[in-house]
Amino acid sequence: QVQLVESGGGLVQAGGSLRLSCVASGRTFSSYTMGWFRQAPGKEREFVADISPTTGSTNYAASVKGRFTISRDNALNTVYLRMNSLKPEDTAVYYCAKRRLGGSREDTGSYELWGQGTQVTVTS
Repeated sequence: QVQLVESGGGLVQAGGSLRLSCVASGRTFSSYTMGWFRQAPGKEREFVADISPTTGSTNYAASVKGRFTISRDNALNTVYLRMNSLKPEDTAVYYCAKRRLGGSREDTGSYELWGQGTQVTVTS
């Protein structure tokens, strides 16, 4: 059974950095666009970034563009999210997800597999 497992979350001061990792089991990881989402308390889950399977083309939410970097290593079945210049408003549970073919970037319904999430807390 294919699974996604995130790690790397934690507590950090504003201005600090973290790198999240998401390891996927299964042999088809390199065929799919992978995304990162986040969900803050009382808010809906929102798109953060995604990365295409082969060219590595990336897209970012306006709120994180220039601060976050998504990358992937298909040989390790891993997708990363490097987060710099963190702000208190970045506090959330961060999820990686595998998008189904032809799915829509920011639509959570287009993602067919989710990790369990990792908590990121940014203090001021």
